Amino acid sequence: MAAMMAAGRGWDGRFSWDGDGPWGGRGGQGGRGPRSRRRIFGSGELRLTLLMLIGDEPRHGYELIKAIGEITGGNYEPSPGAVYPTLQLLADEGSIREAKPKKGDEAKKAFEITQAGTDELAEREAEIAAIVHKLTAMSGDEERHRAPELFRAMGNLAGVLKNKYRAGGFKDGDIEEIVDIIDEAAKRIERL
Repeated sequence: MAAMMAAGRGWDGRFSWDGDGPWGGRGGQGGRGPRSRRRIFGSGELRLTLLMLIGDEPRHGYELIKAIGEITGGNYEPSPGAVYPTLQLLADEGSIREAKPKKGDEAKKAFEITQAGTDELAEREAEIAAIVHKLTAMSGDEERHRAPELFRAMGNLAGVLKNKYRAGGFKDGDIEEIVDIIDEAAKRIERL
């Protein structure tokens, strides 16, 4: 039994650390598997991505993680253990600074870009474009990032319908009228 335990195979191998047991390891039933271990960002790319996103608007760490997740179509979100030290590095370099907290988000530390950060974004525009292209390619949804106003409008429509429904639903005849409006819009778009 001692030999089995030493080999990570105690209790018939059910508690193996090498990928065969329930807690897996790379490629086992549990754990993350080999795919999640691949490196998404090259050297300095996470730093540039965070700087770019903060350049768009002041954000805190969680918002940055979610924004990268959105760019990749939910296929990748960096870990807090990678994001927060990188934010501290950017702050230490003077590329970002702490921003005034948003209303209701006083407990979260948001960052805004400095002039030095803006200058760096301008100098490294081609690199940033390549990073964004790589991340959007992960989503399989490059079109979404070529026409963001289209997807904003579609999201706006979905949001209005959801909010109207949650606020008390629809009155008699509303559903039919909404369906007619959407069908007419679809026909007009098809004719373009």
